[in-house]
This record gives sequence, C-alpha cells and structure tokens, in this order.
Amino acid sequence: MDVQEMISLIKAVSDYGMTEFKLDNGTVKLSLKKECIRSGAVTAVQTPAAVMAEASAAGSQVPEGPGEAFSSDQVVVSPLVGTFYSSPSPEAESFVKVGDRVKKGQVLGIIEAMKLMNEIESDYDGVVEAVLVKNEDVVEYGQPLFRIR
Repeated sequence: MDVQEMISLIKAVSDYGMTEFKLDNGTVKLSLKKECIRSGAVTAVQTPAAVMAEASAAGSQVPEGPGEAFSSDQVVVSPLVGTFYSSPSPEAESFVKVGDRVKKGQVLGIIEAMKLMNEIESDYDGVVEAVLVKNEDVVEYGQPLFRIR
C-alpha cells in the first residue's frame, strides 16, 4: 500500500463520518481512529466533573445533594448530529427522568436528523443518574446525553 492509497482511505473515513477503520490484508495492518472534537476539547476524555459542570451550565438535570459527583462512568452518547427530543411528542411526558430505572434497549430520547426520528436506546441496565441535555437541544456526534449507574 502506498502513501496515496493511505491518504484516500483517511479521506474516505472522514467523508463518510466513520470514527474507526481497520485493515489487515496479511502484509499491511492499518488502523485509523478519529476522535470527536468539540469546542477544542475531546469529549471522549471528559471527566465526570467536567460533564456535570457542562450540564449544569446548560441547565440540564444533574445529581443533587451530598457527593454531587457521578457514581458511574456509563454514559449514553449521541450517535449523530441532530435535535434531541426528550419525549415522543410536545404534549407527552419525557421518556425518562433522573432516578428512573432503565433496561438495556429502552428508549431514552429521540434525535431528529434530516427529517428522520432516531430513537436513542440505553446501552445499560440501571438508573438514570443525569440527563445531560435539554429538550430541543442541538447535539453533536459523541456528545454525552445520559449517565446511567
């Protein structure tokens, strides 16, 4: 594999929005990984305290009371860029609130992208510890949405 072929692969990974690509053809091993960058910081390495501070500043629900730190690192992140909706319709209740018990695969919210509604499901069984976005917020790819403990 020459340099031009590698550059073409890098461009394809970027153009198609892929975050990771691996190639192993027996003679060449190539691994490309793209980190999601937002506001000059890599969201994938934000500490729980940083996520909580960002959520508080945005007016989102965060844990209250003693020991305000998160007790879990189980975070559900946005799989795409779009508008977040916390309920199936404007007059309906939110899918989940802080303190609700959730199961893996349960719908937590919806992200609208290009007129398509994409259900956001929990990756974990547990309790919603924090809702890190507000209804109708525009969210980025990889942005933390929920913290589950």
